[in-house]
Amino acid sequence: MSRIGRKAIPLPSSVSVELEESVVVVTGPKGTLRVPLPRGVRMERQDGHLIAQCESAKQAAVHGLARNLVANAIEGVTRGFEKHLDIVGIGYRAEVKGERAVFSLGYSHPVEFPIPPGLSIVVEKQTHVIVRGADKQRVGQVAAEIRALRPPDPYKNKGIRYSNERLKKKVGKAAAGAGVAKQ
Repeated sequence: MSRIGRKAIPLPSSVSVELEESVVVVTGPKGTLRVPLPRGVRMERQDGHLIAQCESAKQAAVHGLARNLVANAIEGVTRGFEKHLDIVGIGYRAEVKGERAVFSLGYSHPVEFPIPPGLSIVVEKQTHVIVRGADKQRVGQVAAEIRALRPPDPYKNKGIRYSNERLKKKVGKAAAGAGVAKQ
């Protein structure tokens, strides 16, 4: 059995949980999330906690996964998740126009990124982007898609990166012998 799968998930008073056969529906102040459970794993309510139960030893591999998916949904509908991105480069910036985020990333045209429903994108100081939402997987996926619009360049350190991401700057080609042929 998984150590993570055996941990109980505390239920805050502001969250309601509906246990269906293979789906857990979590409702809270930030929205409603449906979490599909892997086959052979079920959730039980005990003393204000949720506990993941594994039906056979074959399901032990997904026991901890199922528990963490439900725990993330509960945290998402109470506090929410966010990812911070920094835009680095001269003339690189972002702004939100209605239902789209518009990025100027050194291309010949501005890049428009549609904001998915259920998520919000906030731009601070034109170079700091925050992706917020209740679903941890969707927040991470949208942040990765925004980062992929102009990935960080290891030679010039320009592009879009996560705020906590540390890049190692590479040295460019050195003038090997400065045009002198070695013999």
